[in-house]
Amino acid sequence: MRYRELGKTGLMVSEIGFGTIPVLSGNVPVLPDYYSPDVPEAVDIMMHAYRMGCNLYDTAIPEEYGDAEYKLGVFAEKVGRENIIISDKARFMDGNDMFREVIRSAETLGTDPDIYFVHQVDEKNQDETFSRYGALDALCDLKKAGRIKYTGIATHYYSVAERAAADSRVDVIQTSGNILERGILDRIAGKDIFRDKGLILNKVYAAGCLLSVFQPSELIGGVLHWPFSCALIGIGTKEQADAAMKEEFPPKHYSFDEVIARLNEHFSPVRCTRCQRCVCPHGYEVHIMLRQYNYYHLGKHYWAMKKLRMNIAEVYENCRRCTERQCMKSCPQGLMIPELIGMIYEMTL
Repeated sequence: MRYRELGKTGLMVSEIGFGTIPVLSGNVPVLPDYYSPDVPEAVDIMMHAYRMGCNLYDTAIPEEYGDAEYKLGVFAEKVGRENIIISDKARFMDGNDMFREVIRSAETLGTDPDIYFVHQVDEKNQDETFSRYGALDALCDLKKAGRIKYTGIATHYYSVAERAAADSRVDVIQTSGNILERGILDRIAGKDIFRDKGLILNKVYAAGCLLSVFQPSELIGGVLHWPFSCALIGIGTKEQADAAMKEEFPPKHYSFDEVIARLNEHFSPVRCTRCQRCVCPHGYEVHIMLRQYNYYHLGKHYWAMKKLRMNIAEVYENCRRCTERQCMKSCPQGLMIPELIGMIYEMTL
């Protein structure tokens, strides 16, 4: 296992981190896959990863990750709290709510987390998160009080990540990307403003979708050239831990055309990198619909179709009538977005 410095925190984190979603038990409907190990089994899986050099373990509150937070706390006590780094998160943007959740997380874990993230910050809730007395302010107060060591913002949106990078209160940014959905990573790599922040990457397997076409070694090695500190991999079995951590994968740069060519062997993918430049005047998130089209053909049939059917008819009707076509003008891939939205609409009928 190789290690990288996490921004200016002084922490050295394992290049591959342990995402705890798959070790939860119970019913958490928003999550696609998990393995429901009991507490001893879950601790054993985390210990297996630790023995291969993993030292960063990422979790979230019970409403999001079930009992994974508790299981991680049991593991932390067994392995020795000083030997691992715990990152935790909660999806609350109000400062009072966030303060309460951090204290509750510490109680569930049986220890104070090292890094705490405001989770799922998006373009609609970011103002509350960054505002005075918002969630980020609460994390700063908790940091001053010694209840956490570092503050974090977790987001799937480049605009939010850029705002976090410009904010001196933020120590670590967690965002998503992989060899297909590389748009955010490419934009981060081109901006000096991110240099002093710790960067943690999730969705390396695209919620498991890309494993139907690529090997773990390809997906992990394929992201290691981007300037983040730790790639989080969801681990639910020892075999998954071995696939992600047993070997040190050399960084390998796959061109976007190479990735699309591999996918073309299975279906005709939309050439979207999720750079999020396709701003829609009606406020629709085009990149999410294009992603769900690809995910559908990569095996997430029910999950992707359910999301697409939420508002695709409305999007299609407005897209059909739109004359501005700003989304197309902003797309680096030159995608014919109205035609793609029409294709997706027809698919959902």
